[in-house]
Amino acid sequence: MRIAHLILTYTDPHQTERMINNMMHENFDFYIHVDKKFDINPHLFLKKIPNVYFINNRIDVKWAGFNTVKATFECIKEIVNRGIDYKYINFLSGQDYPLKPAAFLAEFFEKSDKEFLSYKDIKNDWKEGLIRMEKYFLANYNFKGKTTLENLINYVMPKRKLPYNLHPYGKSMFWMLSPKAAMYVVTKVESDKKLINFFSLCWGSDEFVFQTMLLNSPFKDKIKNENYRYIDWSLGGVNPKVLDESDFDALKNSNMLFARKVNETKSKKLLDLIDTQLLTIFTAFTWVIS
Repeated sequence: MRIAHLILTYTDPHQTERMINNMMHENFDFYIHVDKKFDINPHLFLKKIPNVYFINNRIDVKWAGFNTVKATFECIKEIVNRGIDYKYINFLSGQDYPLKPAAFLAEFFEKSDKEFLSYKDIKNDWKEGLIRMEKYFLANYNFKGKTTLENLINYVMPKRKLPYNLHPYGKSMFWMLSPKAAMYVVTKVESDKKLINFFSLCWGSDEFVFQTMLLNSPFKDKIKNENYRYIDWSLGGVNPKVLDESDFDALKNSNMLFARKVNETKSKKLLDLIDTQLLTIFTAFTWVIS
């Protein structure tokens, strides 16, 4: 059993190194996508770490834009095209961090037979998410007068609807999927102009493309509504809290596999606590994954 950990990053490469070093396992490979708008050279020293690979077809990621989805698609295709029989692709960012030792993670994936991604029913349980689909957004573009044009388009155009009467689902962009499920989404979207055109004019489509496509697919019954990320949205807004040492007890007492989000400056004491108290001892795999 092999696992591909996919890391989308543009931030501190030394933080990425720290994360990878704490996840090293004989059955794990790591694939790094560095946002094309950033210099890749500071990250290249990571090649010295065993089983670390860089994604070749880098994409200029646009926050809340469809290019984030395109980058994810390109990564999935490169991983699958390597011809390695991976059981899961685990999608991470450079600001995530493991909360369990590598041996624990390996046992989790070994025992799992579900597709893991968090979701809400957008129509019924996430009304603010519905706005991201029903209106036109130019988040993937950057030009003078963009907001004015968006307002004009939405003034004259009717509400948008998902093609093929698909029911919308969404939540977090991070997931743990089998390559078969991940490629199902890539193939379905990339081969359909209606889907491409729809998702490319949404806001934050990375937070609902995979959920919507998979929960309207034969994979639906295999999906567990959980991605095992500890994320604190208590501050409100569109970004989660950057975790610090005050969050350690909550992290320790959770059954999450990864924390998000952290950085080497504000989260240094927290990362030290995680390293010394959570990642040094492999405890029995006792909690339920089904």
